[in-house]
Amino acid sequence: MPMNRLRNGYREFRNGDFVKEHELWSELAEGQRPDTLVIACADSRSDPAMIFNARPGELFVVRNVANLVPPYEPDGTRHGVSAAIEFAVKGLGVSNILVLGHRSCGGVNACAHGGAEDMEFVDPWLDTLRPAIAKANARADTDGTTLSDALELEGIGQSLANLMTFPFVRESVEAGKLTLNGARFGIAGGQLEWRKEDGTFEHVDVKR
Repeated sequence: MPMNRLRNGYREFRNGDFVKEHELWSELAEGQRPDTLVIACADSRSDPAMIFNARPGELFVVRNVANLVPPYEPDGTRHGVSAAIEFAVKGLGVSNILVLGHRSCGGVNACAHGGAEDMEFVDPWLDTLRPAIAKANARADTDGTTLSDALELEGIGQSLANLMTFPFVRESVEAGKLTLNGARFGIAGGQLEWRKEDGTFEHVDVKR
């Protein structure tokens, strides 16, 4: 039963890592001071804390379908991702934002092949990604990859561009207080590709 797995997992954590890191958890009870906001996919196979070997309190993580950042839209409606970005930048004062994509992303693949019309909330959410399709087509034609693969990379660039539409993000970046980065994680091989300023990606060397 899934609930039994969760309850047993909690017991293992409570009697294991929590005890080992008790001092840290006591400090975290007083507040959080993460230096990085990670905007990642909700995909169960791509866990930012595990990928970056991060301890509790180091990363402020927001996860959604296809690791998307919507544009700045102050229309008074509910904006979960935008609220998290605002809190991270204005409330926590993070110094870095990382948009973390991953290979074999189902949301990106759906967008590349017409969308998810049978899903009431997913399909309109993917509208955020659609402006990147033209660039993805050009990238796929250049490097011979599939449209889905290219869109995973171009989608990261689109989200970074959307971040700069938030006035408080732009102001912090221009003041040198905040940096924006992008990366893609390969589930099968564990490779991390880091986005360079020119929009290309390079593998992060695993050797120290």
